[in-house]
Amino acid sequence: MKTDEFVKRKVSKYYWKDEINCATTTLKTLSDAFEIDLNNQVIDAAQGMHGAGEYGAQCGLVEGTLMFLGIFAREKLIPDDSIVKSCKDFAGQFEKRFNSLQCSVLRPEGFNPNNTPHLCEPITCQAIEFSINFISNLLEGDK
Repeated sequence: MKTDEFVKRKVSKYYWKDEINCATTTLKTLSDAFEIDLNNQVIDAAQGMHGAGEYGAQCGLVEGTLMFLGIFAREKLIPDDSIVKSCKDFAGQFEKRFNSLQCSVLRPEGFNPNNTPHLCEPITCQAIEFSINFISNLLEGDK
């Protein structure tokens, strides 16, 4: 299955069936893509990470990927300083591609009860595809 189809199916399931936020959706989709098991506490920790609990701070799509990068890199025995550098590189590339790391910029409508459900679904798919490509390139650089 192509990456975009895989991501679209996972995001749709996690948003519409499981009703989980963007950070958790990102974590779970990346763990599915790279076949990395996540501890339940990690999933629990992402519960309020969608713009810092809807405050509009750092986007959950960024937070979920950064959390996954740490888990994934440790599993691959990547040194801590390389993990930190990879997180910094990811943030810079994400900001360049999406023009911000802030939920309030990426979702200017905010979190309003009148918004359509899962307003961020299109950008979620784009961001997770971006994250998969970033992590895949990271793996290629490790070889």
